[in-house]
Amino acid sequence: MDVALRLLGIEKNYGSVKALKDVNLEIVGGKTVALLGINGAGKTTLLRIIAGLEKQDKGYVFFNGKMTNARELRQIGTLVFQKTAMFSRSVYDNLAYGLKIRGKKDAEIKWEITQALQAVGLRNFEKRRAKRTSGGEQQRLSLARAFLLDPQILLLDEPTANLDPNSATIIERAIMSRTKENCIIILATHNLSQAKRLANEVVHIYDGKIVEIADPEEFFTNPRSEITRKFIKGELDY
Repeated sequence: MDVALRLLGIEKNYGSVKALKDVNLEIVGGKTVALLGINGAGKTTLLRIIAGLEKQDKGYVFFNGKMTNARELRQIGTLVFQKTAMFSRSVYDNLAYGLKIRGKKDAEIKWEITQALQAVGLRNFEKRRAKRTSGGEQQRLSLARAFLLDPQILLLDEPTANLDPNSATIIERAIMSRTKENCIIILATHNLSQAKRLANEVVHIYDGKIVEIADPEEFFTNPRSEITRKFIKGELDY
């Protein structure tokens, strides 16, 4: 069965700051959605709510037609942060941790880790100290760790920010290879070219509100919103 995520009337406030305002969005499985917007638009807040790491003040999240909560969202989704966090242990131990919690056997864990490392271009990295790898390598390890959990919703917050071109290319290829019928991929990015390459659908957030949703060709060549047009041309005030 195809998976489907629906957000209805989502609002989130931080004190007097309205981070999200009446956000409505529906995404079906097999799609990669790019969230675009200037700094402070609400992209990361929206990702955190979908990941079950923040609770909205108003509105509802539905998954496969059923209203869900933060605990359930944490079970079906994984958020890869812009800044990675690794245990002071080997790459293998970092990647195996979540699989061991799920009760998988050692042989299965070893095989799955090998496949995940190959997917992100880090073959034979198992014995290296995770914290001694480069920033780009750690970001790729975080993506491999997310792949191993096989989430139904994969959330990526600026997955290639501040990375060298080689690491960025490898991460993009790994993301594209992950697109499948029963998985939703949502990535927040400032990189317009990346959104064109990776996304089936582009969502533009401005001042906590969704101002445009379109396929990449329509979004970048014929935006309906004046705000979106200015954003694409770099004319939008921060």
